[in-house]
Amino acid sequence: MGIISLGAWATFGETLNEEEAAALMAAAYDSGINFFDNADVYGNGQAEQIMGCALRRLGWPRESYLVSSKVFWGAGLAAPTAKGLSRKHVFDACHAALKRLRVDYLDLYFCHRFDPETPLEETVRAMSDLVSQGKVLYWGTSEWSAQQILEARAIAQQQLLVGPITEQPKYNLLHRQRVELEYLRLLQLGMGMTIWSPLASGFLTGKYNHGFPEDARLSKSSYQWVLERTVSGDLNKTLELVRRLTAFAAELNTNLARLAVAWCLKNPYVSTAITGASSPRQLRDTLGALEVIPLLTPQVIEHLEAILGNKPFPPEPA
Repeated sequence: MGIISLGAWATFGETLNEEEAAALMAAAYDSGINFFDNADVYGNGQAEQIMGCALRRLGWPRESYLVSSKVFWGAGLAAPTAKGLSRKHVFDACHAALKRLRVDYLDLYFCHRFDPETPLEETVRAMSDLVSQGKVLYWGTSEWSAQQILEARAIAQQQLLVGPITEQPKYNLLHRQRVELEYLRLLQLGMGMTIWSPLASGFLTGKYNHGFPEDARLSKSSYQWVLERTVSGDLNKTLELVRRLTAFAAELNTNLARLAVAWCLKNPYVSTAITGASSPRQLRDTLGALEVIPLLTPQVIEHLEAILGNKPFPPEPA
């Protein structure tokens, strides 16, 4: 798995058709990216459908790439059994994802959120059974608490089942508390981490520094929830911070997007950073982050932390 990967959220089926998605995936693959992330809820299954068509069109050897999906919200059906992490929904969703993606197995299958209405042992056993059946190679979690993950791992160990091996959290310059504090013990135990939103839904590209363009994702009413979850607190203060980060990136002879992704990849516990792109050109620009990593010396990191002012520290012992 490469340290930069490509995700389908908000692009496949929304801004990219099958032909455009295939061109983007081909550009990614040719650049060394071989992990492609998806979920049944993205476009209510359409993102998986388009990725599956693209994979068939591209015809790569199956052993040369990894593909993931996620289960929780479902693909748009209103039935109460078509969401959550019950054994029925986990099995139904996996079979549907395999069909849409046109693959025989998923390399990674994530529980997209924690389901308080389903016994955790039922979910762990269902995911473990999918591994035993060869439909999933490894399973993980997304945005679960550290305690929930530890409990799932304990159940798996006690019941001789396959437990979760990776977590997919949001992680970026503006959002770091959970990864750097809450998950630290898990990561030290060998848990993998496939982070999402390294660019904070576009905020860390600098494109919102002087307002919200009409065609930008966060300008759409359907994405206001993303804006609310990306910016915690005063929007103007966040924008001012991003402007300072933009200027600092320029001092390093790079741009903010590359700096932001490079900073995420600098964390030794990050297995891969899932990025989105709407064109091969945009993807290639993001890949320039690999050239920025060597620039992140201790002095540069110290200056960056001074600008951010959000480094999390463990609480003082009582």
